[in-house]
Amino acid sequence: MSEAQGPLSGLKVIEFAGIGPGPHVAMLLADLGAEVVRIDRLGAVVSNSVVERARHRAAVDLKSEHGKAFCLEAAAKADVLLEGFRPGVMERLGLGPQELQAVNSRLIYARMTGWGQDGPLAQAAGHDINYIAITGALCAIGRAGETATPPQNLVGDFGGGSMYCAFGIMAALYERERSGKGQVVDAAIVDGTTSLMSFFFGNRDKPFLTTERGKGMLGGAAHFYQCFECADGKEVSVGAIEPQFYAELLAKSGAPAQLTEAQMNPANWDGYADQLTALFKTKPQAEWVELLEGSDACFAPVLTLDEARDHPHMKSRDAYVEHDGEWHTAPAPRFSRTPGAVRSSTDDGADIVAGWSKG
Repeated sequence: MSEAQGPLSGLKVIEFAGIGPGPHVAMLLADLGAEVVRIDRLGAVVSNSVVERARHRAAVDLKSEHGKAFCLEAAAKADVLLEGFRPGVMERLGLGPQELQAVNSRLIYARMTGWGQDGPLAQAAGHDINYIAITGALCAIGRAGETATPPQNLVGDFGGGSMYCAFGIMAALYERERSGKGQVVDAAIVDGTTSLMSFFFGNRDKPFLTTERGKGMLGGAAHFYQCFECADGKEVSVGAIEPQFYAELLAKSGAPAQLTEAQMNPANWDGYADQLTALFKTKPQAEWVELLEGSDACFAPVLTLDEARDHPHMKSRDAYVEHDGEWHTAPAPRFSRTPGAVRSSTDDGADIVAGWSKG
């Protein structure tokens, strides 16, 4: 592994291997310079080389005395511990917050779950789709008259989960500078997703911003905030909300003059959308890109992941980087003095922990 760099260089993190948002939190920290030791099960293999990059791996039997002793030693020297098991699992292993903060009072103990550490559903199995379902987020996504559309697992696992967990860790580390004490971060996807819905919750009495499926301006009902199919079957997106941007979209695309009237009247939206649907089917995606991209028409092509990697804007920002013969997403966000970097993983976790000084 190359030498760590970034604003979190020197931060020591213990990650208990899991799936979904937990590894993503560890990746975010590692990309920005944190030294992350991933505690894997015996015989575990890398399942996602992008998300599991920049780790020092250590294979440990958590139920053995040796494994428990190793975890206690690691926690005694670490700044942050990250785990994503169901509530109570770490306690049954003798590795709960009480035990580990007894050996390191400065430890930030981050717990990443779907339902949270308490509540009627805390012990139930679940996945992203279930967590965002009870927050109101899933109900808002999809077309009118159809069932809700799962947005991959971006909204729950990563939006309401890993991003809020990472934010919580950073907040706890900041507070530790004043108090000298660690604390437990209860990062629940249901909590984070609820926070993501704050804008809509605060606007729930405004018809334009309703989350009623297929009716809100931002939910696909408005003809000026939709995706359209092109002549070649590919798609483009438009988001021309403001009048001046809407006017540019219509002028540059050659849209029917009728569409200039009463843009914000929902009674017009379906009919106007039909006209734009017909218009965008007259040219392939590449021609629409040439005509509209880079203007104030609020336009972008809908790209696959491989296409996104090769898009000129993404390439100019090095949004994807090649490392050890493999393409990776670049560290984010970016820093002017202490940039992060993509690094490889190693199997020297036990040696790294042995070399750590007490936190």
